[in-house]
Amino acid sequence: MVLRAGLSLGVRAEGEVTRGTTNPSRLRRVDRWIGGPQRAVLRSAERPLVVDLGYGATPVTTIELYRTVKKVSPDAEVIGLEIDQDRVTAANRYLDGLDLPDLSFARGGFELPVHRRPVLVRAFNVLRQYPEERAWAAWARLRDGLASGGVLIEGTCDELGRRAVWVTLPRAGELPRAGDGTITFSARLASLEQPSDLAERLPKVLIHRNAPGQPVYRFLRDLDYAWACAAPQSAFGRRQRWLAAVAALAGDWPVIRRPPCGGQARWRLGELTLPWAALAPE
Repeated sequence: MVLRAGLSLGVRAEGEVTRGTTNPSRLRRVDRWIGGPQRAVLRSAERPLVVDLGYGATPVTTIELYRTVKKVSPDAEVIGLEIDQDRVTAANRYLDGLDLPDLSFARGGFELPVHRRPVLVRAFNVLRQYPEERAWAAWARLRDGLASGGVLIEGTCDELGRRAVWVTLPRAGELPRAGDGTITFSARLASLEQPSDLAERLPKVLIHRNAPGQPVYRFLRDLDYAWACAAPQSAFGRRQRWLAAVAALAGDWPVIRRPPCGGQARWRLGELTLPWAALAPE
């Protein structure tokens, strides 16, 4: 059952309470993306604000995000937002006795009820329960709430964090920074049978579009073919097979080849990033 909740003072939170499932290191792949290719975003303002939206039943992944962000931008502030007040209360109680300055938890949803506009919003495993049209609306609402130059990172991963897909989108109405307006596929290669296994982790706006005639369907089909053709590279390990597959795929698809979002350094992590426009639904 999906529960609904609202903010205090008569202000209604926008969104629905999720199941709240989380595990330590579940979001390590997207955090690595935030601490790497999104480094410029985190350093784009004095005392930047980062929001972790819908962190779940425990604050463990927000604390991991906080530590990632602080390594890049020591003056940054991180706020975890949840609609469920019990989760907010429990998270703030969890902080008691911990030396984590500039980390707090509050009640809220897509309206982003924070004291200043964030430079980055991470919303992971939040939109899967919504119909597609509401997911599009949530994207628009969140992007509208960003600071100038900010980004929304929205996506999904499995419960152990081995497979993930996310989009990185700029503030509504702004030209993207280099590396924004992208979609990223990320996998622990040792557990990957074929790349199209990542289809289960597509963002909500794409997961029902994985059908003939749609760009994402053609992309996953071609990625599987490239992976199959690269099978001889398995003698040197799955990473070499992945590198060969991505290089071959880049001949037909606009795979990002240059840092900070692409190239060998990112591909070796089991990542593959394209412009969002390449896979956007037709």
